[in-house]
Amino acid sequence: MAINLQKGQKIDIGLSRITVGLGWDPNEGTGHDFDLDASAIMINASRKLLGESYFVFYNNLSSPDGALLHTGDDPTGGNSDGDDDEAIKVDLSKIDTAVEEILFVVTIEDFERRKQNFGQVRNSYIRIVNDENGEEIAKYELGEDFSIETGVEFGRLYKRNGNWKFEASGIGYKADLGYFLEKYYSGEIIK
Repeated sequence: MAINLQKGQKIDIGLSRITVGLGWDPNEGTGHDFDLDASAIMINASRKLLGESYFVFYNNLSSPDGALLHTGDDPTGGNSDGDDDEAIKVDLSKIDTAVEEILFVVTIEDFERRKQNFGQVRNSYIRIVNDENGEEIAKYELGEDFSIETGVEFGRLYKRNGNWKFEASGIGYKADLGYFLEKYYSGEIIK
């Protein structure tokens, strides 16, 4: 039976192969399709990205260590029919030893021009699925009304005493994908 997580709640993962599924339903009648993008940011003990290739998103579908695999972009949110819109497969046994944390964020593409925010999105969630049997382990449903936010950190996997844990974050930002890259990357960003 899956655990329904509350914001800030933490659980032990206890598995090596999981899928992090993210889902959402845009409100009808906003005038434009919603293109929400799930990303994973692999950071070290200094809270910095290990390198550009450790930023897994629609233009970089896998991490160099083979631990993360993004299943692909859903540019309209219409592919899911109640299921995950985008998912990232994780093999914790392959993660680079320098990685201490993996942040899972969702951003709205082209939000300024389309005048969109997370207040126009409903049924948002992040869930952890056991890849061995397909069972949902835990799910966190974003209950807050993010009326000005355009980027949300849904959750994070992090290492404590050699074990991986998951925390339901639910932290909203008025930001795009570039913001998260700038926050965690110390190299030059070419726009």
